[in-house]
Amino acid sequence: MRIIVVKGDITDQRADAIVNAANSSLLGGGGVDGAIHRKGGSEILEACRRLRASAYGRGLDAGQAVATTAGRLPAKWVIHTVGPVHSRSEDRSKTLASCYRESLRVADELGASTVAFPAVSAGIYGWPMDDAARIAVETVRATPTKVEEVRFVLFTDEAYEHFQAQM
Repeated sequence: MRIIVVKGDITDQRADAIVNAANSSLLGGGGVDGAIHRKGGSEILEACRRLRASAYGRGLDAGQAVATTAGRLPAKWVIHTVGPVHSRSEDRSKTLASCYRESLRVADELGASTVAFPAVSAGIYGWPMDDAARIAVETVRATPTKVEEVRFVLFTDEAYEHFQAQM
C-alpha cells in the first residue's frame, strides 16, 4: 500500500472513498463533516438519514465506520467515522486507531482502491496534532487491507507538517 500526505481540501479529492470525521448523529456538523455535507449535497444527508432510520437509530459509536454515497463530490463514497474527543484523564487512542482500521475495513467491503483521510479527532475534538498523526500513520501501516493508496489530506500547514514527519 502506498501512503502519501497532501495539503488540500478533502472535498476536492478524486478517490474511490473519502473519510468523513463525522459526529455521532451522522447528520452533519462543523469542520470536515460540515464541508463534506455542504459540498456533497443533500444526497449524503438523505443517505445518513436512511442509516439513522435503520441500523443506526442512536447514531454511530466512536471508532466505528459506515459508508454512504458521495453525492456531488468527486469521490464514489464517503466513509463516515466518529473519532473520540481527546481526554487528558482517559486514554482513548485505541478508539482513534479503530477509526482508521474500521474505515479501511469498510473501504475493502466497497472495493475501494484509493482512500483519502482527514486528521480524525484533531479538529474540534481537540486531539493534539502530533499524536493524531502518529496514531493515524501507524494504524494505517499496520492494518491489512486491499486499498492500494491511502492519502492523508490535511487542510493546514501544521497538520501537513505533523503527518509528513510520520512518513
